[in-house]
Amino acid sequence: MDTKDTIAALAALAQESRLAVFRLLVQAGPAGMAASKIAEQISVTSSALSFHMKELSHAGLVTSRHEGRFVIYSANFDTMNGLIAFLTENCCGGNICSPASACHETEGLAT
Repeated sequence: MDTKDTIAALAALAQESRLAVFRLLVQAGPAGMAASKIAEQISVTSSALSFHMKELSHAGLVTSRHEGRFVIYSANFDTMNGLIAFLTENCCGGNICSPASACHETEGLAT
């Protein structure tokens, strides 16, 4: 993932409803979720959801497919993983990264 794609993805996620949609789709897994169900879960109108899905789609964070008369959206896990990899590239100076709480716990053990 390059800097331009990273900025687009972060910009798309920097809005409360879109972040909620993306997290919901990550939880749903590859099977995804129907647009109507997404709108119901995050309490938005279908027109508002359509706007948010367009933004997430343009950023490459979601994909859509038709199943009968339903539109099913799924998180694009390749893009998500690419974003995470970009953000954590060269993390911790090449050392294995640990959650902050684990670092504090091990510091206490060393004394």
